[in-house]
Amino acid sequence: MKKKDAFGQTHPLVSFLYYVLVIGISMFCLHPAILLLSLVSGMLYAVRLKGFKAVMKMNLKFLLPGMLVVAVVNPAFNHYGVTPLLYLNNGNTVTLEAIVYGLALALVLAISLTWFTTYNVIMTSDKFIYLFGRLIPASSLILSMVFRFIPKFSQQLQVVRNGQKSIGRDASNGNLWQKLKHALTTFSIMITWSLENAIDTADSMKARGYGLKGRTAFSLYRLDRRDKGLLCWLTLTSLLFFWSWWSGSLYVSYNPQIIISGWPLTFSSFSGIFAFLLLANLPLFLGLLEDYQWRKLTKTVTNQTNLPYYFTTGGFSHETSEHRKF
Repeated sequence: MKKKDAFGQTHPLVSFLYYVLVIGISMFCLHPAILLLSLVSGMLYAVRLKGFKAVMKMNLKFLLPGMLVVAVVNPAFNHYGVTPLLYLNNGNTVTLEAIVYGLALALVLAISLTWFTTYNVIMTSDKFIYLFGRLIPASSLILSMVFRFIPKFSQQLQVVRNGQKSIGRDASNGNLWQKLKHALTTFSIMITWSLENAIDTADSMKARGYGLKGRTAFSLYRLDRRDKGLLCWLTLTSLLFFWSWWSGSLYVSYNPQIIISGWPLTFSSFSGIFAFLLLANLPLFLGLLEDYQWRKLTKTVTNQTNLPYYFTTGGFSHETSEHRKF
């Protein structure tokens, strides 16, 4: 995490329920307004967590190529729809409905990857174990270990590659045969490291008494007043959205023809879109509120020159107002 985030400090139940609602709605409600809102909200929150450069790198490396593949493959292999645009040599047609549905699926792919990027930052392994450790102890432990192993494996791989590169034995050095040999050497090192890491983890778990009857787990998470208020926020906004969706105001169909309800806006469709806007941007609202409170606090401390400590950009100074007169 680039910096401490207000939403990341909430109760695990709040964070998990939020991601279930946002990702679930984005995957099953294919209304264009909902998809665009979800994508923009996810991008803004990802920028806040990881920085603009990291998000742009992810977009150029994974999102845009993946979206392009999905958008092209769907109309190439699916020929449903009543609006043909062109005819292929084999007699199949490329329809407007297939193209639009391919674009919708591409947006769903981008939304899922974006939100899961922020999910991996907010929902750490200890939060996941806290929520599901008693319900599914073995499965929750395995999932948390898998989620932890992937970034740890990537970091260790980078360390090994840097070491191999310093002695001229990286996969980018030499001819084709030497590159394959160096890549196999790096792969062998990583397999050995993975096995040793698994043994160390098993010994550590045994030493800590994992699996013993009556063993308890320590947790700092408490459902306070703020978390209860956030749960009410999630409940109200999601209920308002589902009411609008189930009433047919956000109905959309791409086969056999494109039908998008909710335009022009009615009270029901506007309520659903606005409710999802409030739901999806909850972490951003919390972060902006925290930034405002922090700026207000620092401004108040700076203006109170009669305090024994005053706040500066470099930290707290021990000079008083009398010292500063000279």
